[in-house]
Amino acid sequence: MPATAQEGPDHIGYFDVQSVSSSLVDGVHELDSRIQIVLSDEALEALNSGVVLRIEFNIEIIRVRRFILDSLDAELFISHELEYRPLSQRYIVNNINSSDQDSFATLYSALNHLGRIQRLPIIDDSIFESDKTYRARLRARLSTKQYPALLQALFFWRDQWQLESDWVEWILER
Repeated sequence: MPATAQEGPDHIGYFDVQSVSSSLVDGVHELDSRIQIVLSDEALEALNSGVVLRIEFNIEIIRVRRFILDSLDAELFISHELEYRPLSQRYIVNNINSSDQDSFATLYSALNHLGRIQRLPIIDDSIFESDKTYRARLRARLSTKQYPALLQALFFWRDQWQLESDWVEWILER
């Protein structure tokens, strides 16, 4: 049975990065994060109608500089597709980057899985200059880039498709 609106009528939905941290493990910075994902009524209706939703996590590594603008040194996109299969009544989460696929009985379970990032390798510490400070930031969003141009234009004007968290920043400990 497909999910109904997650909250009251005309719910717009939101993405919220609730926690984020990274640690250096064997020379690689690994990310842990918890993101709350609540779909809007329109996105939920589209999902239940067979539209595959793409959820992206954007990670940026920024070199802090004193007298000039900071430098974006690396950027990483982690993409997932969320789909509902009515015949099996299952929600499928596909990790585009790794080709991993998971199946869930409820939308809540699928979104909870999507919003839990654990020990994700983001960057090798050896590429950093030893005397520089680096910060990282994370944002989650519902992407519409994979849809045809006409749909992208329509989604641009619809608030319920503009689901995006604020950037959350932290200093990379070295």
